Amino acid sequence: MKSVLSIAVFLVSLAAFAHDTPKSNSQRKVFFTEPADGAVVTSPLKVKFGMKGMKLCQANIAPKNKKCGHHHLLIDKGAIASGMPIPQDEQHLHYGKMQEEAEIKLPPGKHTLTLQFADYAHLSYGENLSATITVEVKDSTAAGAAPAAGATGSGAPAAPGK
Repeated sequence: MKSVLSIAVFLVSLAAFAHDTPKSNSQRKVFFTEPADGAVVTSPLKVKFGMKGMKLCQANIAPKNKKCGHHHLLIDKGAIASGMPIPQDEQHLHYGKMQEEAEIKLPPGKHTLTLQFADYAHLSYGENLSATITVEVKDSTAAGAAPAAGATGSGAPAAPGK
C-alpha cells in the first residue's frame, strides 16, 4: 500500500509539473518590434528588440536575478541551443550593455535575423528565448543614381567612425 501511495504522489507531482511548464514558457519570450517579418528595407537598418518575462542585465557581471540576460543578433544564423556559448563575430552581434536597439548594415538580398537571449556569460537560453524574422535589403542605388559621397544606404549622412 505504501508503494501505491508513493506512486500516486509521484504521478500527481509529475502532472502538476507538466502543467506549469508550458505556462512558464509562454510567459517568457523575446521578439522584434522593428522591422516586421518580411519587411523590405534599405541598409543600414534599425533593429529594435523586445522581451517579456525576463530582465536585462549587463554581460560579464554575475546577476543576483537568474531571470535576466541580454540580446544577441544573429545574422543569417538560427537559434543557438540552450547552454551553448554565443560566438562573437560579424554574424553574432552582442548587446551586453543592455541595448534594446541597433543599427546594422547588410548587403542587398534576403537575410534572416535571429534575436537570441543569453545570460551574463553569453550562454544561450535556447530556442524558447529566440525569435527569427526575414528581411529583404534592397539596393539603394538600384534606381540608377549612386548615393552622394558620405551618404549611407538610407540617404542619411554617414556618422564618423561608422
